[in-house]
Amino acid sequence: MKKIQLGQSDLHVTPICLGTMTFGEQVDEPTSHAILSRSLERGVDFIDTAEMYSVPTRQETYSVTETIIGNWFAANPGARQKLTLATKVAGPLRNTPWVREGVGMTAADIVASCNASLKRLKTDVIDLYQIHWPERHVPAFGNIYYDPAKEVSQTPILEQLETFAALVKAGKVRAIGLSNETPYGVHEFVRLAEQHGLPRVATVQNVYNLASRGVENGLDETMHRLGVSLLAYSPLAYGLLTGKYDKSGITGPDAPEAARITRYESVRKLRWGRPDALKAARLYNQLARDNGLTPTQLALAFCYTKWQVASTIIGVTSVAQLDEDIDAYGTTLSPEVLAEIDRIRWEIRDPAA
Repeated sequence: MKKIQLGQSDLHVTPICLGTMTFGEQVDEPTSHAILSRSLERGVDFIDTAEMYSVPTRQETYSVTETIIGNWFAANPGARQKLTLATKVAGPLRNTPWVREGVGMTAADIVASCNASLKRLKTDVIDLYQIHWPERHVPAFGNIYYDPAKEVSQTPILEQLETFAALVKAGKVRAIGLSNETPYGVHEFVRLAEQHGLPRVATVQNVYNLASRGVENGLDETMHRLGVSLLAYSPLAYGLLTGKYDKSGITGPDAPEAARITRYESVRKLRWGRPDALKAARLYNQLARDNGLTPTQLALAFCYTKWQVASTIIGVTSVAQLDEDIDAYGTTLSPEVLAEIDRIRWEIRDPAA
C-alpha cells in the first residue's frame, strides 16, 4: 500500500487505518492485542482511538481502549515507532463528570485530556491529535439541521488552536485534526491558523460510506481546496453494508446477537437504526452480489478508491474480520457499478447521514 500524506503535515500513513472503538467493550484485551499485531503484520501502520472509547460510551469503559493500546505497546517493544498514532479529545459533554466538568472545552480541558491520553497510551507523543466533535453546536451523529438557538460555545476556535499549538511546541503532539466537522469549521480553523501562524489542521475524520455520503455535499470541495485530508469512518455503516442484517433486519431472529446494532439500543436510536438506512444497505448489498462481490468488498472498495478519501478507518471485532477488510483493498469497481451506486443514491439519498 502506497503511503498517503495527511494534509500538509509530515505524516505519511497507509490508506487503511485500524479503528479501535470496539476494544474494551465488544473485544477483550487479548483479542484486541491480536488484532493490533495482525494489523501491523499486514502492513497497516495507522491506528485511531479516542479518550471516549470504547463505544457505546459509558463511565465503566471510558478510556479503556487507550489503556489496552498502551498495554500492547508495552508488551511489543518497537511497535510504537512503526505506527502513526491518532487519538481524540472529546468535545463538550453533558452529564459525564467522569470526563470533565462543564459543557465547554477550555484550554485546560484540552491539555488535561492530552496528558491523560499520553499516560494511558504509554507514549511521549501523539502523532495526530483530533477534536472528536466541535466545541460549538453543529448537526452531527445523525442530526442534519443546524439550529442557532442551540449555540452554547464557550471556547473560541482561536483559543483551541493556540492550545494545540502549545502542545505541538511542547513535543506532545505532531499534527492536529478535526472530526465530525462542517465546511465552515474547516475553513475557520485553517483561516485562523494561517492568520496567526498556528498549526494547520491536517485531517478531518467524518462518516463516509455508501449510505452516508454527506461529505460530497460541499465538504469535499472545502477539503480539496484547503489541502486537508479526509479520514473516512464507518465505511461499513456499523455492519449494515456487510449484509448480515439483510435477511431479518436489525432485531429479527437471524440478526447476529453480538453485533453492535443488535446489541446496543443506544446505537439503534442513532442513524444506523433507521429503516431507510437498512433499505439502502439492502440495495447496495444486492448490487454487490449481482456483480460477483461480497457486500463488504463493494462498500470498502467504494471508500478505498474515492478521490475524497485519504485513509479509511476499519473497525473490527476479530482477526478474521480484519483480514477480510484488508483483503478488499485493491478491489476495483467498474464504471457500470459506480453508475448504479449513484443511481441508488439518487433514489434514496443519504439515509444514514
